[in-house]
Amino acid sequence: MWQFTFLEIVISCVTILTVLYYYSITKHSYWTGKNVEGPKPLPIYGNFLDVALMKTSLAEKLRDFYQVWKHKPFIGLFHGTVPVVMISDLTLLKHVFVKDFTTFTDRGLLVNEDVDPLSNNLFSTGGHRWRRLRSKLSPVFTSGKLKQMYHLLSECADHFEKYVIDLAAKGDPIECKEITAKFTTDVIGSCAFGLNMNALTSENSEFRKMGKKVFDPSVRDSVVRTMRDSLPVLFKFLKIRVFSREMTKFFVNSTAETIAYRIKHNIVRPDFIHLLMELRKDSDPTDFEWTDELVAAQVFIFFLAGFETSATTISFALYELAQNESIQEKLRDEIQSALKTHNGSLPFEVIKELKYLDKVFQETLRKHPPLSFLSRRSVKDYTIPDTTVHIPSGTKIFIPILGLHHDPQYYPDPEVFDPERFAAEAVQKRPQMAYLPFGEGPRICIGARFAVYQTKMGIIQILKNFKVSLCSKSKVPYDIDPTTFVLSARDGFRESGRRREGQEGKNRIR
Repeated sequence: MWQFTFLEIVISCVTILTVLYYYSITKHSYWTGKNVEGPKPLPIYGNFLDVALMKTSLAEKLRDFYQVWKHKPFIGLFHGTVPVVMISDLTLLKHVFVKDFTTFTDRGLLVNEDVDPLSNNLFSTGGHRWRRLRSKLSPVFTSGKLKQMYHLLSECADHFEKYVIDLAAKGDPIECKEITAKFTTDVIGSCAFGLNMNALTSENSEFRKMGKKVFDPSVRDSVVRTMRDSLPVLFKFLKIRVFSREMTKFFVNSTAETIAYRIKHNIVRPDFIHLLMELRKDSDPTDFEWTDELVAAQVFIFFLAGFETSATTISFALYELAQNESIQEKLRDEIQSALKTHNGSLPFEVIKELKYLDKVFQETLRKHPPLSFLSRRSVKDYTIPDTTVHIPSGTKIFIPILGLHHDPQYYPDPEVFDPERFAAEAVQKRPQMAYLPFGEGPRICIGARFAVYQTKMGIIQILKNFKVSLCSKSKVPYDIDPTTFVLSARDGFRESGRRREGQEGKNRIR
């Protein structure tokens, strides 16, 4: 049996660190050798040590790099010792997203499919699997399919309205992010699984618990993400999971049980599960097999993307409206006018006609984009246009969306919340690539239409009943939560509100 003295252990550790130090120094000369500028990396850790330590978010870090280096079309960075490119130039972004998309089809997220089946979803996967999944799933998210689901969404919105009124009537403080997350969890549960999640009325909703586990990451999650990005070879070799066994088992079993029950009882419902069942039935067996795990992975990402991003967007919208009373009143007037015209209800087609609501929605996504950065990975060698800089296959690209959306060159006084930035004439004058809340090109968010309707209905249900304002516990500006990859406020949003004029009683939303 091996036995080591304390001195031998110290010498071994020093030797390993010394080797890593000089290895990283050698690797960190990569961009210098290509005459590509960028911030100086730290030995071993590269440019993202404070992100790995969860002191700041990756979105904030990229925004800070953008603000310092935006005069350069692109810069070289290091994730540990792995070289990455951050692109600021809008013309180059158009190449990445559209013109040269065949070179940048992948997001650069490693997938250990055999041990982590939930990661094999449309968002994370690449190559042939992504192309086939995208082509098969795109018809699921058409306007026509969304219209079929609309009554399910409306039912959840009605429950949300009643829940908020009843909760506020108790006089207890209400945290806006939590109640909106419960609402969107119920929406996704109904439209994806055909189930009543009970997230609004039950503190023991299993789906709400699972959602929290993904978006309230632990130290272990941070280590896994850092290893995936900084040590991809080791990540693949050790077959490390991103999602826990518990979470994988829950979603795979829930999906399989729902499908089996529907087949047995011949249940047809216009939701995501049914549409996936139809795809599975009509799939080409020579392509790839629609296993329970593959179906569950698509339901899983629809669930995660649908509930968290919309919940944060509703919360950010309320946060801004609370600070801008004139904008809030103008939006409420539009909502009330539409409700009056349509006898207290808002049909599917009417949501799209609420032009000021759309401006508020888009300005919220401009100032607080849920996905505040995007990544792409080159799948073949590439020479950056109008330069001699050559990047090899496998190079990751970062797009600093938070930086772009707060650039005064495109948005004067970017910290001011101004929905008129999205008046038709203003949009036409602005470069397309300066606004990327859903991405762009063939990998643009497939569920964007669904997210738009879900978010707008959440805002409507609050504003038609309440006037929202800041309370003593409101923090302006808020601190970004550094532990989650979706833009969030560290301490949530606490606001006060009262029933709009003409209604009895006063309710407080904190």
